[in-house]
Parts: sequence; C-alpha cells; structure tokens
Amino acid sequence: MSKFNIDIYADGASVDGMVEAKDKWPVSGFTTNPSLMKKAGVKDYVNFAQDALKAVGGMPVSFEVFGDDFDTMEKEAVKISSLGKNVFVKIPITNTKGESSVPLIKKLSAQGIQVNVTAILTLDQVKEVLPVLKAGSHNIVSVFAGRVADTGVDPMPLMKAAVELTNQYDQAWLLWASCREVLNIFQAESIGVDIITVTNAVLNKLSMVGKDTKELSLETVQGFHSDVEALGFSIL
Repeated sequence: MSKFNIDIYADGASVDGMVEAKDKWPVSGFTTNPSLMKKAGVKDYVNFAQDALKAVGGMPVSFEVFGDDFDTMEKEAVKISSLGKNVFVKIPITNTKGESSVPLIKKLSAQGIQVNVTAILTLDQVKEVLPVLKAGSHNIVSVFAGRVADTGVDPMPLMKAAVELTNQYDQAWLLWASCREVLNIFQAESIGVDIITVTNAVLNKLSMVGKDTKELSLETVQGFHSDVEALGFSIL
C-alpha cells in the first residue's frame, strides 16, 4: 500500500462502506452528501449520522445541510454540529437561487461550528470564503476539481492557485473534491492540497499503484479472453 502525504477521506453514505474504507485503506476521514445518501437509500438522516460516527471511531466526518434557505441551513448546521466534535457541517457555497452562503458561513464559523464549504468551482469563490472563517478554527474548503475536469478544463491551475490562497489561512484546509481516478490523488498531493475525497470504487484501485504496465497489459488481454469464453459463442 502506497504511503501518501495528502489526507485521504472516503466519500460515501454507507456505514458498511465507511467501515470497509477504514479497515482496508489509508483513510483519515469521511465525507457524505445528499446525492450519495439518496443512492445509498438512507431513510433517516440523524440515525445514519449517529451510526456513521460510531463506526469511524473519532475520525472527521462531513455531513451536509439539506435546507435551501439560510435560516433553515443555520438551524440544521447547529443540530448537525452537535452530533460530535469530529463533525464538519457541509454548507454549499450558494443556494439553488445562486445566492451566496458566505454570510451564513461567517456566522456559523463565529459560533465555533466547523464548516466544510462545498460545491466550489471557481477561484473567486475560494477568495470569498477564506477571510470569513474564524481564526483558530478548523474548516474545509472543498473545490470540485473533478467537475471542472468534466467541462474539458484542466483543474490543476485552479487547484494550484487555491493552494496558494488557502496556505495563507491556518483555519482552512483545501480539499480536492470529485476525484475520478487514482492519478488525482498523486496530482493533488504533488501541489500541496491538504485533503482529497475518494470513493471506495477508486480506493479499490490503490492495489494497482506501482504495477508493471506490461504485466497489466497481459492481465487485460486475459480478462478479455475470459469474458469471450463466458459469452459462449464465436464470430466464425
């Protein structure tokens, strides 16, 4: 297993998946979001969160608010934060109307709530949120590098600039979100990103790190051939 200087957080909403990640891979925290919770079939938010916190043994976990208006977000954030000292409350950088969450983030941080500002995709958003985080507090700034890459744009320049900015604020850790492949872990680590979120599906591929590519080529051909035999028919 490769040793990484970057912190790897397992990204998912299955308690069993969190336990698997903690037991099998070099993870040091966990993140969830509403889409992952929907996919995992979570029915009760608080019960899920409490079960998750018991399973991860004190490691940091990020849980996201569900509200879209800021008053509701604030109430939810207070409740989520009360679940444990290792809890970070995920607040999207805007609501669905495009209204900035920065004033709310400032308010929550001043109250001592650890926030994970999520859904950031621009450097301007990073610049807006960093100054409002309370000095001496612990917070995460999640930049969705993978989604930037999905638009056909190389996210590395954005992430390098975000590293430079975040390094000026001791109260913030930069997180590379929406990891798509193992290479992203090495990319994020190489430029000094603090944290990267990785799904169990990608974590499973860590066993391939350092593998000889010629050997991998042979295994790939063997895999294709095995599937050909399983199909049970021929072209000729």
